[in-house]
Amino acid sequence: MPLAQTAEGALHYETLDAAAPWLRRGTPILFHHGIGSSSALWRGWYPALVDRYRLGVFDMRGCGRSHILVADFAWSLDLMVADLFAVADAAGFERFHLVGESIGGTVALAAALARPGRIASLTVSNGAHVGGSIQGVKAWRQQLDEGGAKGWSDAFMPRRFHDDALDAESRAWFAAEQERWTRDTILNALGVLVGTDLTARLGEIGCPTLLLHPDGSPFIPVPVMAELHRLLPNAELHVFGHARHGLPFSHARQCAAALRSFLDSRTAG
Repeated sequence: MPLAQTAEGALHYETLDAAAPWLRRGTPILFHHGIGSSSALWRGWYPALVDRYRLGVFDMRGCGRSHILVADFAWSLDLMVADLFAVADAAGFERFHLVGESIGGTVALAAALARPGRIASLTVSNGAHVGGSIQGVKAWRQQLDEGGAKGWSDAFMPRRFHDDALDAESRAWFAAEQERWTRDTILNALGVLVGTDLTARLGEIGCPTLLLHPDGSPFIPVPVMAELHRLLPNAELHVFGHARHGLPFSHARQCAAALRSFLDSRTAG
């Protein structure tokens, strides 16, 4: 099991390199999932990308097969950015395209500011640059205290997906992934997110940036993503209809196709 070692514990990651040996490979792609998910979230994106790009995914700190932290561990955005680059280093990704969803999108923005020379392009899905703008999260602590991770997950699922967005097997799998998260990891990661405001530095992100957003996220309204689009110097925005905060899972094929088109157009250019 590949592990990226850090001073604060190991991070599980996986890479996939299935491109035909006679094809020129594109710059690798590293993916960062959000709260309540895992590295397996991105499996639906693989078919559109794996013929040309080496892919890297990892379980963020505190979940899945990565190190589970003690309750009072001091989380920070800087630590999460360092984790991302620790995984990139372990995978051998010197320069890479970076894709992040939800809090992973916020971390991706911060990573592009921290080490711009290593980020070839940036993709943010259902994420925000201002954590204080995120709506509907005050109830999370009460849901976790009263119903545990399952109670929180049960309340969260309708905010992630419309009733007709997934088949029964996909919905059950995602719910089970959410329920594996611990109360402390959820709240500590959320505390980092809500305390973040990258507005003043967004003009420094010069790499090509793709913004993917649902039209119906109950946490990040479309105008927040539109403002992010306005503040980034080199960005394009795609808003997906009839979608909620689980966009990268419910619309994996469409999101991956948008990313492939975005990357290929820049390679051709």
